[in-house]
Amino acid sequence: MISQSEIRGMRESESSGFISQYSGSQKCIDMEIVLLKNEFRNELNHVLNYWKSHTIDDVNGGFYGLVDIINIPDTSADKGIVLNSRILWTFSAAFRFTGKKEYKLLADRAYHYIRSCFFDRRYGGVFWSVDFRGNPVNKRKQIYAQAFAIFAFSEYFQITKDPEVLNEALEIYHLIEKHSHDIKRGGYIEAFDAKWDFLEDVRLGENDQNEKKTMNTHLHILEAYTNLYRIRKDELLQNALNNLIHTFTDHIIDKRTHHLNLFFDENWRLRSSKISYGHDIESAWLLFEAAEILKNDSLTKKISELSVKITTASIEGLDKDGGLMNEYDQSSHNLDSDKHWWPQAEAMVGLLNAYQLSDEEYYYDLFLRSWEFTKKFIIDHQNGEWYWRVDRDGNHSKQEKAGFWKCPYHNVRACIEVINRLEKIEQTKYKVS
Repeated sequence: MISQSEIRGMRESESSGFISQYSGSQKCIDMEIVLLKNEFRNELNHVLNYWKSHTIDDVNGGFYGLVDIINIPDTSADKGIVLNSRILWTFSAAFRFTGKKEYKLLADRAYHYIRSCFFDRRYGGVFWSVDFRGNPVNKRKQIYAQAFAIFAFSEYFQITKDPEVLNEALEIYHLIEKHSHDIKRGGYIEAFDAKWDFLEDVRLGENDQNEKKTMNTHLHILEAYTNLYRIRKDELLQNALNNLIHTFTDHIIDKRTHHLNLFFDENWRLRSSKISYGHDIESAWLLFEAAEILKNDSLTKKISELSVKITTASIEGLDKDGGLMNEYDQSSHNLDSDKHWWPQAEAMVGLLNAYQLSDEEYYYDLFLRSWEFTKKFIIDHQNGEWYWRVDRDGNHSKQEKAGFWKCPYHNVRACIEVINRLEKIEQTKYKVS
């Protein structure tokens, strides 16, 4: 972890070059914010323009399932619901944030493609994947994917006010509660087959452990239910969201280290020893967002304090160059020091969130370092979008720019969140000494 004294030395050192283009250490945050907001608006435009320019499938509909590192699409690649849901969320959120009609049209495109190709008209929910022509390939009901459909539809509803969209989001919510919610032991079971029956292999990805309950799926159910609750103040949904927060505090968050544990059996027995730094810091701000929307003062205060502790724990994975490393195995002591694109996006939001909650400039300084790292190593300034990952020497991988998992949701959301948070900070006139 980078100490506060190290950060202060970096910030004050003329030779380090650290954020020197913004201001000296004595200037107000609102003077830096003018430059920062412009940078994040420009990056938001760049990412959105990339997806508008390079991913639209004009032949088979929707968006390509795969675009490589130099922007060449694989026109016959399968298309995943996670990618398409995140595209729908992205352009819905972009339209809500900017008011640009082109983003509304792309959100419409994503929504209609999901409805026509991914909806399971017989058993309900959404399929995991379809082929490039839109025919179902994998009909399994991964709860992680169902949650992203809710997340996307609830965002799309906010720009359309179409009651059918809300009903579709609620339908999937009720399916999750009916089939996945473990009423006896709490939490949610990971996956089911097409008919919502038992599935032997419930893994989200081939590198995951085959366990019934996971941090990752619970995090994105939390995120989805939070977004749904924004548009539907339902008592049952309120209870579900409240229970999810307590699932994190009771089972998922390590009370000693404040890291998140990753895999569990159905009885909440821990089955993993890894730490995911990106998920730590993402959960820190998403948990606070969920608590805040419930408008329970005591819960909000509790989660506010916990959010800062989780953020501080995640900083153990922050390298001296400002990048957030991937994972650490507490049993083998193996460190995956690669820096993937999405933890950098989540780190910027999480660090700003911790600064807003604590008023400790340490987190603000780390946010600036994270942004500097992202600009230098993660953003592809030549071909657009963000590299999948870089190693500690700054060498980026040759993995795709768009695919089953490589989506615009993390970086677009980070840009929007950062701009909104910087404006709030500016309004309060906080200063960095």
